[in-house]
Amino acid sequence: MVKLGNFLYHYRNFLFPLIYVLLFMPSPQIFESPVTAFLVGLVIALVGQIIRGATIGLEYIIRGGKNRQVYAEKLVTGGIFSHCRNPLYVGNVLIIFGLGFIANSLLFVCIIGPLFVFFYQAIIRAEENFLMNKFGEEYAEYMRTVNRWIPDFSGLGQTLSSMTFNWRRLVLKEYNSTYFWTAAAVLLLMKNIYMSSTHNISFEEARPLLITAFVALTLGYALVRYLKKSGKMVSE
Repeated sequence: MVKLGNFLYHYRNFLFPLIYVLLFMPSPQIFESPVTAFLVGLVIALVGQIIRGATIGLEYIIRGGKNRQVYAEKLVTGGIFSHCRNPLYVGNVLIIFGLGFIANSLLFVCIIGPLFVFFYQAIIRAEENFLMNKFGEEYAEYMRTVNRWIPDFSGLGQTLSSMTFNWRRLVLKEYNSTYFWTAAAVLLLMKNIYMSSTHNISFEEARPLLITAFVALTLGYALVRYLKKSGKMVSE
C-alpha cells in the first residue's frame, strides 16, 4: 500500500484530473431531476470546501511534497489538524462525491468515488510511513489521539476562537481548485438540463443564467490570479 501511495503521490497531478473527465461519462441517473441532483451535490461539495477552507485559513500545511515525493519539514498538528489528521483529503473526498451527485452519475458515485477514496488511502499510508520515520514517537502520539479520516468536533469552537483566520492565504491557496470544481459543477448542470427528459426545465431559459455564472467564476479566478502573480495580494 505504501508503494502504491508513493506512486500515486508522484503522478497525482496527472491522474486525478482524469476524475473530472469521468464526471461527464454516460451513466444511469440517481435523481430524475438534474436540479435536485445539483442541489444535493452542491451541499455535499460545500461542506468539503468549508472543511478545506477552515484548514487552510487556520494553519496551512505545505502541499505537493518535494520533487513530487512525500515530504514535510515540520509536523503540523494545530488548527483543524488537531481534530483530523487529513482534513484536506476529507474535504477533497466530499467535493468529489458532491460533483458525482451534481453529475447525477450513479456509476461515478458507486465506482469512481470509492476508487478515489482508495487512492487517497494509499497516499495517506505513504505519508504516514514518511512521517513516522521522520518524527517517530511525536507522530505516533499524534496518530493515537487524532483520527485519520473521521473528524472529532469536540473543542472545535475553542480551536476556531483561539486562532487568527488568514483570509488572504485561503484565497490565494484555494482559488485554483475552488474555481475548477465550481466551474465543473456549472457545466455539469448545463449538460444535465440540456439532456434532461423532463419537460418542466427549459434549457433556453436556464442557459443565460448558467453562462453568466460560469463567466463570473472565470472572471473571479482571473482577478485573483492577477493579484497573486502581480504581488498585489500576499498571504502574510
